Amino acid sequence: METVYLETTFISYLVALPARDLIIAAHQQITRDWREHRRQHFRCFVSPVVIDEISFGDESEIKKRLELVRPLDVLAASTDAEELTQAIMDAGVLPEKAVRDAAHIAVAAVHGVDYLLTWNCRHLANAQISRRIHIVCDAQGFRMPLICTPEELFEEDTDE
Repeated sequence: METVYLETTFISYLVALPARDLIIAAHQQITRDWREHRRQHFRCFVSPVVIDEISFGDESEIKKRLELVRPLDVLAASTDAEELTQAIMDAGVLPEKAVRDAAHIAVAAVHGVDYLLTWNCRHLANAQISRRIHIVCDAQGFRMPLICTPEELFEEDTDE
């Protein structure tokens, strides 16, 4: 069974009130659809970084997010993951404020996760940045997960 790391934005989109912005509202619906129709085909994980990030904000929203991730396995943030995070940051691929984004990739890579599911298109689901981070992961001896949005991880339609 293939594996998926659920990044913070994925979790947040699942529990957030419907957005007024049509694009974000569509992303929220795609996220709910993915969870309903595709989640069972994957073994899903989060990390302590995700748990930390979803633990901030409105108390009722925190509770919803934590309840959602409770049944998921939590991947350890190991020394290897910390070193890979630092290597990504040292490469200058991401700005300093995005160290947690580097940590998401590092934890998933160190644990050999197949996909990293996110709506963070600024630093994660970004083709140019992903290519550069892929180089860093390879140099450190890790296979970077395929970083994608839920929309990209739907089953191929075979009805032609």
